[in-house]
Amino acid sequence: MTGHKVGTREEWQAAREELLRREKEHTRMADELARQRRELPWVPVEEEYRFEIDEGTRTLAELFDGRSQLLVYHFMFGPSYEAGCPVCSSSADAVNGVLPHLHARDVTMLYVSRAPLEKLQAYKRRMGWVFPWVSSAESDFNFDFGVSYTDEQVREQMGPLLEGEPPPLLRQMAAATGTDVAGFVSEGPGMSAFIRADGVVYHTYSTHARGLEFLMGYYPILDRAPKGRDEGDESAFWIRRHDEYGLGEDGP
Repeated sequence: MTGHKVGTREEWQAAREELLRREKEHTRMADELARQRRELPWVPVEEEYRFEIDEGTRTLAELFDGRSQLLVYHFMFGPSYEAGCPVCSSSADAVNGVLPHLHARDVTMLYVSRAPLEKLQAYKRRMGWVFPWVSSAESDFNFDFGVSYTDEQVREQMGPLLEGEPPPLLRQMAAATGTDVAGFVSEGPGMSAFIRADGVVYHTYSTHARGLEFLMGYYPILDRAPKGRDEGDESAFWIRRHDEYGLGEDGP
């Protein structure tokens, strides 16, 4: 027997109308936040970053691919990883199909990781993705944008967490990427936005952690299902790569 509140159609309609009022407030607030996001000051990118791509080496400016706007997803795939982060992979699935629509609005979107390019290429083939994925292995790009950490930084920031028995989630994610916990947490996810104007590249926006949920297309869908995200106390334990559901505990 269900433990959820059961009511009449009239009670549902009244509650739905009140919820709709709040949903509209949320939409208007989201519009206002988007406007404020666009009004952030632009910061010139002075470092001459270079990236390895399928066709050779490119600068940050060349990654725009002829468009004026560039969105970069910092994908957790560090040098010691054997496979990409499952959570980053789940959001990449959602982005993969919208590239033509982004291109139509003068936006290039690509992914960047510190792993060697050949590892990224192999994983991209496995996942069936078509978006550009570049390696920043030979530059400080990910470090400068706050998503990669040196061994010293990992010890300073994560030392107590890594001592003894790390949390189960970290152990699972490290195993899923084929590295140890210290290696796994040396990377973090993020998204950075850039614009090119009058030959100058500017950094316009970055976000991390739950600020990346807008890329995880399954979450807003689940939020409208009767049980919602249904994660309980397990947080992101349920998330797997799309070719691993039903296979039990996964690894690289």
